[in-house]
This record gives sequence, C-alpha cells and structure tokens, in this order.
Amino acid sequence: MRTDIEIAQEVKLAPIAEVVKNLNVEVDDLEFYGKYKAKLSFEKIDALKTNYNGKLILVTAINPTPAGEGKSTVTIGLGDALNKVGKKTVIALREPSLGPVMGVKGGATGGGLAQVLPMEDINLHFTGDMHAITTANNALSALIDNHVHQGNELNIDLRRVIWKRVVDLNDRALRHVVVGLGGPIQGVPREDGFDITVASEIMAILCLAMDIEDLKRRLAKIVIGYTYTREPVTCGDLQVEGALALLLKEALKPNIVQTIEKTPALIHGGPFANIAHGCNSVLATTTALKLGEYVVTEAGFGADLGAEKFLNIKVPNLPKAPDAVVVVATIRALKMHGGVAKEDLQVENITALKKGFANLEKHIENIQSFNVPVMVAINEFISDTKLEVETLLKLCQEKGVRVKLCAVWEKGSAGGVALAKSVIEVAEQIPKQTFQPTYDVKDSIEEKVTAIVQKIYGGDKVIFEKKAKNQLTMFKKYGWDQLPICMAKTQYSLSDDPKSLGRPSGFRITIREFVPKLGAGFIVALTGDVMTMPGLPKCPAALNMDVNAKGEAIGLF
Repeated sequence: MRTDIEIAQEVKLAPIAEVVKNLNVEVDDLEFYGKYKAKLSFEKIDALKTNYNGKLILVTAINPTPAGEGKSTVTIGLGDALNKVGKKTVIALREPSLGPVMGVKGGATGGGLAQVLPMEDINLHFTGDMHAITTANNALSALIDNHVHQGNELNIDLRRVIWKRVVDLNDRALRHVVVGLGGPIQGVPREDGFDITVASEIMAILCLAMDIEDLKRRLAKIVIGYTYTREPVTCGDLQVEGALALLLKEALKPNIVQTIEKTPALIHGGPFANIAHGCNSVLATTTALKLGEYVVTEAGFGADLGAEKFLNIKVPNLPKAPDAVVVVATIRALKMHGGVAKEDLQVENITALKKGFANLEKHIENIQSFNVPVMVAINEFISDTKLEVETLLKLCQEKGVRVKLCAVWEKGSAGGVALAKSVIEVAEQIPKQTFQPTYDVKDSIEEKVTAIVQKIYGGDKVIFEKKAKNQLTMFKKYGWDQLPICMAKTQYSLSDDPKSLGRPSGFRITIREFVPKLGAGFIVALTGDVMTMPGLPKCPAALNMDVNAKGEAIGLF
C-alpha cells in the first residue's frame, strides 16, 4: 500500500494561478511562493467584500482515538466531491504545526486520494506563517525583559508576568525555565516558560483579525502581566503593537494551495483545539465564502472542542453560521470508545460498536443544541464488516440523523459523492431555526463554563480551584467577565480525564486556572492537567524522516 507522501509525490501539480481561475482570481491578485503556493492580496480580499456569501459546511468529529477518524481527509474529500457534482467549492483548513508533525499525531493535509498539496511544504515550513507568529511572540517577550532591564517604568511585577515565549515544537524541557541569569548586564532574572506556537495568543489573534488595523487593536489588548499593585499591563502599554503587526503583516494574508483533484484550498492559521480555539482564520473562511458557492472547513479534534469553539467563538466573527455540520466517525474509533483495545479492532464487535455509539450520539446532540443541521459521515475502513456498517447506519437512522458512507481516502471525490449530495440537500433547505449559542456572552464566567460542561460535555458540575476563584474576582473587577470562554481540555474524552472514553456521566470538571486573552477576545479555562507545551513520545515520527539527494522528503507519513 502506498503511503500518503508517495501518493502526493506522484501527482502532477497545476500552477496555482490556473487552480484559482474559476474563482475569478487573477495573477495580479496573488503573491507567489513558487509555482504551487500563493497568498491572496489584501486588495483582492477588499474587492470581494460585496460578493454574496456561499454555503458554509463545518466538518467535525467524535472524540479522537488512536484508531483514527480522518476528519481532515473527509473535509478535503467532501470539497472535491462537491466540485465533482457541480458546486464551485473552496476548502478552508488550518496550517499544520511542527509539534505533532514531528511528534506522534502527524500532519494536517489529509490522506490517500484526499490530500492538499504540496503536502511536504504545507506540513513543514509552508509560507513561513508559523515562524512569523513565533518571532512576533518572542519579540514581545524580549521587549518585556528589555523594558524591565532598562528601568521598569511600568512597574511590572516579575513574579506576575504571564506572557510566555514559544517554539513550534514539542519540547517538554522548555515548560519551565529561568531567564536573565549571568549578572546585571545579562538582564533581570525571572521565571519564564515556553508554550507551543499554536497555543500563543498571537496565533489566536491572527486567526480572528479581519485586517491590519484590527490586528493592531487586538495586539495592543494583550495582557502581558501585572504591576506591583496588581493592575494589568498590556502590549499597548509597552507601545509595541505596531512593531509586532509589522512582523505579522504577510502572515495575515491567507495561503492558497490545491487538492489532488485541483480544488482550491485556503490554508491559514493553526490554533490547537484542545488549548486554543482550533479553527482556521476568520479572514480565510470569510474570503472563501466570497469566492465559492460552497466552503468546507473543519474544526479541531471532537465536536466538544473544535466545533464548540467554532460555534461559540468564531461564528460571531463570521458573516454566517454553518449551513450544515458533518460529524465524522469511524467504526474502529467507536469500538475503541466501546472498550475494545487497538490491537483487537480488526475483529467484528457489535456490542462494543453499540456501546461506543454513545460518544457519537452525544456529539450529534451537541450540534443540534446550536440549532444547525447535522449529519454523520462514516469514514470507511477495509476492516469494517457488513454487519458493523449496517448496525451503525441503523443507529444513526434511529437517532433521526442523515448518515452517509464515505470512502474519499481510497477513491477521492468519487468516494464522497453520496455525502456531497446529502450535504447539498441539507444546506439548501430554508432554515427553520435561529442559530443558538451555548451561553449568553453577558453571563458570568462561572455560568458560561458551567453551561459548556453541562450542555456540551454532559458533566455534573464544575470545581474551581483556589487560584481560579481568585481570578474570577479579579477578572470581574477589570470587566473581563463579558468574554467568550475557550476551554483547554483533553481531546480524548468528553470529561477532563483522557482515559474516560465513550459517553461518561456524573463527572466533574476541574478548572485550575484562567488565562486572559483579551487580544483574541476570550478567556482560556485550563482544566485537569492539559499542557500548553506538549512533549514528544518515546518514538517520535521524526525518527522516520529523511530527505534524499534530490531534496525529496522521505517518511513524512
């Protein structure tokens, strides 16, 4: 069986200028990064603002398992299939992070015959957006330390600096560090730490900003720490938001690439959904809506994380809510949620499938709670038995939800035609209900967190630890309590316990700390022991990677 990279390297790419011709995008609208990658100019983005919006399709999934779900693959394959049946379609995805690429999860370019290309470039350095975000983030860190070294005019309390440095790798050794050692000439010693780049507030800001002026306004609002009298200090107080925006001005422009079947794809921004809001940029999605009749986008991990944040955080910044939501599931993953070990997934197990279906059922209910149409895509595997497929189809039908088999990994667009036609039927119905978020943004932080835990996760109650309780009082004093909530939680479970699979009940979610992300426009709630800087596994994917004498990547999935 060919690997994803072998399939990708056999494809003859079209010049990107040809790929976007049917979107009425001309050569002068593009800023090229070689022949097959480009950024869309701000002038073209501005010119599109009067266009009508296309249909918006959100792809999400059940809680991920080591068995694999294939959400990005289905997103790409569905986009290709919609084009195949005559709908001018644009795909909108996030950019991969080098952390999971060189760690264990892999890339974010799909798989099999449903991939975005050039997959090596996209999974590695792409157009440099991640590096720009890393540089801007660390420039702010350097400017904070320099301000303190040069006299600390703002009276920043070094014990209360909350801004961290970042690197786009999994590196547990950098979680807690000390900077400024070596004597007075080297700076002022203080504790610091690193997050992964995709957890940076600057990543979230880039993904929510609509233009350069909005970018600067958001950057100025970043809270970097507190004074000795416990007053917040912002990036704007340091007067450096302009310099950071200068570093980010090219990264703000959406990137355009193509699928194997030449469907245009805007790939831009890459926040993780377990520690950030998990969606591609508002600018890319909004622009795609102006370019195509249909836009297919995805939100990270399961619907309890990426889709919840897409609908509660991103939708208020978009021209519209989704016209349809597709929840991706595999029989293999549902059997894992039903208690089957990974090594036993090849064996037919109807009992485990029925038990694991509870996880999918909860995600269906979650999407329905937003009053948006939902359907299920069963991503087929060769190990699926006829009885297992029939059982899952029947379970979905009994739930009153549309369901279609999907084989885009194996067959490309041809394997997604049935799903595409069903999506069109759903998306083009006259809406009967008004979009309904999980909470009123004017509710208290406690009320919003509790609403997510009880309505989306199915939990019993929320435990706020002492630090979180103190922050609740402080945030209310500063007027920060009127912002959406971005939950940082394990992706593997509806609860904050990664080992609690399926559809747990009666559990409690523990909030240990809140982090104000005023530039992004939300408050992050850290649950359980979720990490903002992941570590590498015992055998990271990097061990299998190489490059040949021609400069071609080897072992990249």
